[in-house]
Amino acid sequence: MWLFECLRCWYVWEEAYTVRHVADDYGNEVEIWLQAGVPVQPPWSGTCCPDCGVYHVTSFPVGYLARHPELVPAPEPEPLAAAPVAAAAARGVLPPARAPLPGRLLVAMGLPVLGFIGYELYENLIVRAHPH
Repeated sequence: MWLFECLRCWYVWEEAYTVRHVADDYGNEVEIWLQAGVPVQPPWSGTCCPDCGVYHVTSFPVGYLARHPELVPAPEPEPLAAAPVAAAAARGVLPPARAPLPGRLLVAMGLPVLGFIGYELYENLIVRAHPH
């Protein structure tokens, strides 16, 4: 297992490699790096960040993550609002439905904009076109 960190987005991940040591006919040792049985480049050459796609990546020594458990991502916590809603649904009592925020935001911003446009049209088309 090799631990990598992207130096752009700080994403941390592990990749599993298998290394085979092979000797040729002349006694020279060669390492063959495999991922899922497919020959690949060694981890220190050409690794790409799976999060942002940048090749500016660093690697850590083997076993680094085991010695630094604070880097292991924690499981996603359950949302706090889900527990009361689930308990209310189990009792058969549901809270009243609310309008979604984007609709409220559209109304809150749209009404003043419509008022301003209406005033400007009135001012430019009627008042200035027919001066007293």
